[in-house]
Amino acid sequence: MACSCSTGCSSETATNPALLDPRWRRALWIALVLNAAMFGVELVAGLQAGSVSLLADAVDFAGDAANYGLSLAVFGMAMVWRSRAAWIKGATMFAYGVFVLARAGWTLHTGSVPEPLTMGVVGFVALLVNTGVAVLLYRFRSGDANMRSVWLCSRNDALSNLAVMGAALGVFGTGSAWPDLGVAAVMAALAISAGTSVLRQARGELAGLPSRVQGQGHVH
Repeated sequence: MACSCSTGCSSETATNPALLDPRWRRALWIALVLNAAMFGVELVAGLQAGSVSLLADAVDFAGDAANYGLSLAVFGMAMVWRSRAAWIKGATMFAYGVFVLARAGWTLHTGSVPEPLTMGVVGFVALLVNTGVAVLLYRFRSGDANMRSVWLCSRNDALSNLAVMGAALGVFGTGSAWPDLGVAAVMAALAISAGTSVLRQARGELAGLPSRVQGQGHVH
């Protein structure tokens, strides 16, 4: 059943009072801003340094920013809008994963080697941001499934940043683009897989809604 202000939302917040904690919403807003900013930073840095793994990590930041935004809005949205938002997010993740793979193929074709210093520095900054967000959300790690997943997402993202830094070391040590391309391929494949999963679930949710609900965008 879709969540409305008089039914689903009130019952869910009643059973999960932490959702009403202003510190939770404030933490999500901070995480949203930081992840959106790092998406822009890694996108520009990845293009300038010729690093495909930085571009792949950028999509992870974009996906996280979308997750935080949806977590902030989900209790005020009807199911149809949540599913539509999820569909857009899934399509974006899938498309960006394909873009990263295409960029990796182009890099392989041209034989260009990324600039390892930029990769390492930006990867380290991303690691600091994800660590900071994880610490910020640490107090909410024992909340409901959504709250716990948000914290785990930030914690696990640090592994991607370490992978980018490892790729930078590999590029520096070998003078080859292969470490960067290898990390990028794995991250892009994960983005495509996640995007496909989200698209499939969103389509299923939309297909299960009455046609009048899909047209109106709310549930009575």
